[in-house]
This record gives sequence, C-alpha cells and structure tokens, in this order.
Amino acid sequence: MTPHPPLTEHYSGNDGKTAYINQLFDAGSKHYDAISDWGFLHSGPFYNRWALRRHGLRKGDQVLDVACGTGSVAVEAARILGSADTVTCLDPSEGMLSVARRKLRARFVVGRAEQLPFSDDSFDFLTMGFALRHVTGLEEAFREYLRVLKPGGKVLILEITKPSGRAGAFLFRLYFGRIYPFLTRVFTRSRDAQAMMVYFWETMDACVRPESVLGALRSVGFVEAKRIGLLGLFSEYTAVKGPPTG
Repeated sequence: MTPHPPLTEHYSGNDGKTAYINQLFDAGSKHYDAISDWGFLHSGPFYNRWALRRHGLRKGDQVLDVACGTGSVAVEAARILGSADTVTCLDPSEGMLSVARRKLRARFVVGRAEQLPFSDDSFDFLTMGFALRHVTGLEEAFREYLRVLKPGGKVLILEITKPSGRAGAFLFRLYFGRIYPFLTRVFTRSRDAQAMMVYFWETMDACVRPESVLGALRSVGFVEAKRIGLLGLFSEYTAVKGPPTG
C-alpha cells in the first residue's frame, strides 16, 4: 500500500518519487528548521519531547530515527537519554543530514525506510517524525521496522492528518495549502523552500486515512498497534514487536 496516490505532476513511479523527494529536501534543507519553527508556533521541540516521554523512551534505549530530516526528533530523544551515544539517524537526503549533524553527535547513515542498512533486532525504540507520507510503500517500510527492532521494541510514528470534518478540512487546506507556502516564499525568498511546503500539503491532502496505517502495521506482524489523535490534526501511531515465536 502506498501512503498516497502518485503525484504524477512531480514524478512517475517509486524511483521517480525517491529522486524527486531527495532533490526537494536537499534544495530546501537550509530553510527547513526556520519554516517548521514559525509554522508550528515554536511548538516542535516541546511536542516531540513530550511524545517521546509519553510513549516510553528511556535511558539506555538504542534508538533509530528514520527519515530524521534535520534531527528535530533525534535532538529531543538525546535530551531524554542524556546523550546521543545510542541514537542513530537515517535519512536519504544529504542536505537534511548535513543540518542534523550540526545539532547532535549521533550516528548518521544515508538510507531509506524501505531498505534499512542494519542487522535484525538492533534497536529498542524506532521513531519517524512527519515523514511517513514520503515512503514508497507502507508495508515495505513497516517490515523493515519490525525486522530491526528487538523483541518488545516499540515504533512511534508522528504524522499530520487531514481533519475528517468539513470545517476542519477547509481550515487545514487554507493554512497548509495556501497560507503556509505563501509565507514560506515571503520569508525565505526561496522557490525551493516554497516547493517543499507545497509538496508537504499535497501529500497530506492525499494521504491514506489512519485506519490504513494501523492495518499496515498489523499486517506485517506488529502487535498493540494504536493511534492517538491530538487537536484533530496530529496522529501518534505506536506498535510493538512481539516476542520471538517457536
């Protein structure tokens, strides 16, 4: 299952999607933190740390942050852990990783969610912050998450979900589809940054509903798959790798 139908005005096929996204984030990476900061009213660090604590991240955990971007989730994980020594950050964009490397002394790896370059049973906790829409296949990525987690390990996926109600969907479209990209161009004077925000909106608008994400987690073998919705906008998906069988 794909997280959304192909956006054929930008690319064709999964290879085209991967190449397009990498180019998009490489070009816009230097603006990403500033855009995210004011766009979400400076709430990102607090929210990421709050979510990690609530879902059980604790000192000593080996953490993998998939599609880490500029490291916003990984930084908060390191604060909870006390250091970045047990944090691994993975992203396909060299541009985004170059920003993240300036923030914390974690292990950085270039790679994709669908082909994780790690051994089985390597991590206690796996995070993905606001990037699920960018994978090429949900089950493909989730199988890899299950593989690299230790038995009892947990996955936490943070995502933005378009409201189902009419009024909420209208305001969502107005802000993310119109206002946010426009202000991004005004403040950054960058077409690349604006294109990145337009693509964010397009993927959020077309993304599958939460029930499909939960179904995909369960279908590959995760247990205790749940979603917490906040403010009619944020989704927190969690699931656990069960004990070995046989």
